[in-house]
Amino acid sequence: MSIILKNYINGQWVGSRGSALLDVINPADGTLLSRVPAGYEDDVSDAAEKAGLAWPAWRNTPPVQRIQYLFRMKNILEANAEEIAEICTKECGKTLSESKAEIVRAVENIEVACGIPKMLQSDFSEDIAAGVDEFYIRQPLGTGASICPFNFPVMIPFWFMPYAIACGNTYIIKPSEKVPQTMTRIFELFEDVKLPAGVLNLVHGGKETVDAILGHPGIQAISFVGSTPVARYIYQTGTSNGKRVQAQGGAKNPVVIMPDADEKTTIRIIADSAFGCAGQRCLAASVVIMVGRAAEIFTEGLISAASAKKTGNGMTPGVEMGPLITPESKARVESLIRTGLDDGAKLLLDGRNITFPGFEQGNFIGPTIFGDVGTGSEIYKTEIFGPVLSIINVETLDAAIEIINRNPYGNASSIFTRSGAAARKFRHNVLTGNVGVNIGIAAPMAFFPFSGWKNSFFGDLHGQSLHAVEFYTQTKVVIERWNEDWTRKF
Repeated sequence: MSIILKNYINGQWVGSRGSALLDVINPADGTLLSRVPAGYEDDVSDAAEKAGLAWPAWRNTPPVQRIQYLFRMKNILEANAEEIAEICTKECGKTLSESKAEIVRAVENIEVACGIPKMLQSDFSEDIAAGVDEFYIRQPLGTGASICPFNFPVMIPFWFMPYAIACGNTYIIKPSEKVPQTMTRIFELFEDVKLPAGVLNLVHGGKETVDAILGHPGIQAISFVGSTPVARYIYQTGTSNGKRVQAQGGAKNPVVIMPDADEKTTIRIIADSAFGCAGQRCLAASVVIMVGRAAEIFTEGLISAASAKKTGNGMTPGVEMGPLITPESKARVESLIRTGLDDGAKLLLDGRNITFPGFEQGNFIGPTIFGDVGTGSEIYKTEIFGPVLSIINVETLDAAIEIINRNPYGNASSIFTRSGAAARKFRHNVLTGNVGVNIGIAAPMAFFPFSGWKNSFFGDLHGQSLHAVEFYTQTKVVIERWNEDWTRKF
């Protein structure tokens, strides 16, 4: 009999008030792992109400005391990393090493959020007029919520939650209904953190839960990561309901290779960047733009490196790339591969039709590479979200930058070169929010914001670091006069 997951509201594990359930499936072998509530509006209302009741006492808890709970979170995640990584791999499909890596990034964000006593400090100006002082203070908004994707069940909630509660907000996490077990287990472990009841809550579900979060008047701020169409919907709906929203959308991340780039390092880094997490990440390298002679130097090496990637069950030692999340995702990627062929692109490496003994029901596609890809083709314009890499050839760096800047996505880009002048020109002119130089599509460290431009982000303030602090607080400007004569009268 499969386990039915519960919500965590007001310090208690409670069943959903709705009866509908969804299956949680291991993408490597198709087996049933558990069942999760499909979502119910009353569950969100209950969580928001309890979070709202907990907020006055929590906001009045000094920041130096609030971060003591974060220190405990950090220790718990580190002490239980192996168990959490195994749960993540079984329900998400990524390799065990990839699951462990995202736990490290989650811990980094907790560590940065522990600097809240410093990050909440403000400016003070004495004597803006005779005897008048002016300053501002940061105060929490109330209750925040994050709507999280399937591809990083551990890391992405921690782009937001530690900062929110450290700033004095209460919080609700809605994990993806495809991978709910990882965050459920983390919440079980976090019971030892002993946060006051209602400060941190977990609500499961799909679209009904999302819509309830977007519409509930007791939730003041929403953080989201997912596809661009859904990010746009989250942003438009949330802001129309008077909420602050930061919505990270999709991506089509280009990597430029100059002819002078280091061959061995460039090939290794790009292969890892394109095919890590089976290409199911918003920072996957999905397009390689070869400049001039770079095509002659690097194409065969990329094909060889991709071919050598070992695909299989993420729990198997030595496997470098796991399955896609669902059979529907696999079918979609295979359909896009066929579309690429129909559009005239050259299939240099075909990752379709691979199976493994004992894992015949797994959603596997191996590394796939297209050459001669046109910028008007479907596989160039679409975020494939799978292990598919497209190659475009141009004559100049200017032409490469022009292609990137015309793309409606603007999440990230990278350049590989030995030329400081080329790197600086690229860094200065390219219209993406994250830029790498001789780095695979780069994920910013926790003490920098996770940027994103154009259709890759909707909002003004990103996750992580000072952006997260600004997002989860509002500024109050205070102008004071303490006239000596007036003071004597009281």
